[in-house]
Amino acid sequence: MTSCTEIREIAERYGTPSFVFDLEILTERFAEMRKIADGRYHLCYSIKANPFLVPCMNEIADNLEVCSPGELAICKSLHVHPEKIIYSGVNKGEKDVTEAFAYGVCTFTAESVNQFHLISRIAEQMDKKVSVLLRLTSGTQFGMSEEDLLSLIEQREAHPYAQIDGIHFFAGTQQKKPEKKKKELAVLKALFEKIRSGYGMELKKLEYGPGFPVPVFEDDDFSDTLKPMKEFHETLKETAGWADLTIETGRFISAECGTYITRAADLKSSYCILDGGINHVSYIGQMMGMKVPVIRHLKTTDNTDKKEWILCGSLCTVNDVLVRKKELEGLSVGDILAFDHIGAYSVTEGIYLFLSRTMPSVILRENKNSFRLVRNPLETSELNTPVI
Repeated sequence: MTSCTEIREIAERYGTPSFVFDLEILTERFAEMRKIADGRYHLCYSIKANPFLVPCMNEIADNLEVCSPGELAICKSLHVHPEKIIYSGVNKGEKDVTEAFAYGVCTFTAESVNQFHLISRIAEQMDKKVSVLLRLTSGTQFGMSEEDLLSLIEQREAHPYAQIDGIHFFAGTQQKKPEKKKKELAVLKALFEKIRSGYGMELKKLEYGPGFPVPVFEDDDFSDTLKPMKEFHETLKETAGWADLTIETGRFISAECGTYITRAADLKSSYCILDGGINHVSYIGQMMGMKVPVIRHLKTTDNTDKKEWILCGSLCTVNDVLVRKKELEGLSVGDILAFDHIGAYSVTEGIYLFLSRTMPSVILRENKNSFRLVRNPLETSELNTPVI
């Protein structure tokens, strides 16, 4: 984890608010996941969790899941190996699919019958065969019904350029009940068998999102953050016996590596106004600041008086409350508060354009005392200014 000394140095050098992502933590965690997998199944990184980690994950992950034209553009800019990309996304247009083909992407998920036909048609136009994974819905807007999926299996010979190789299934994130996942995999196994026996087709691949939970709040158990994968490994190993299995994760890989650095800009009554806010900080299950994330307080004075504070951001809305109750010792204006375990999603899913506030800088910690600025503070006012 980025040390307090390093956090002070980053704040001094790059200013606040800022995000720092620790690549040592990231690569160590991924290496541990590799050990757990033991070569039985592949590991795919979903880049929507944090696109700033793509250069690192491109080198160590088996696949990268891309879910939008913008994410594909990021991959192209960073020279991601196109054969590593699994192009997903609930809405793929003709231009999007064509650009992915042109870049060399050779694996797509199909979220609907229409989307499969689009991929098939463009593949034929470009005279290029591609691998397609049919996404089975879990009861949401994502994926297709079993009936639609089986209809495509039945019509597969009419689409020689879109080779149906398997199924994609993802039920959700922060899934804390292993039994639910076991039932999902049992249903998928039965579907594979149904397709084999009823349609004479041996599906090869399963891309599965297990939604492993990660701890983020003070009261969560941090004793072994890899425990959900360890406990589910035997089930995944059994699954790998009947399918070429890839598990798709984002939050589980990246959450631990991130820290958000902000300063106390003003103090009044029981309120601490930070130079950041909810436009930057987003923890799943945060509940309007009712839950307390892991926060390190880096003091600038010797004051030892303890007091409960409401930690608020800089936005002009009563909703900008990061934490509703946090006891801190000797909090002073200028002190640094470092929010840990924020490596997933927060850097991109905040309400960044609201009030035209400056977006934070982004720093990668490559190893001890070695930092690299990968995004300068970004002014959003230009994006909110109408053209006259």
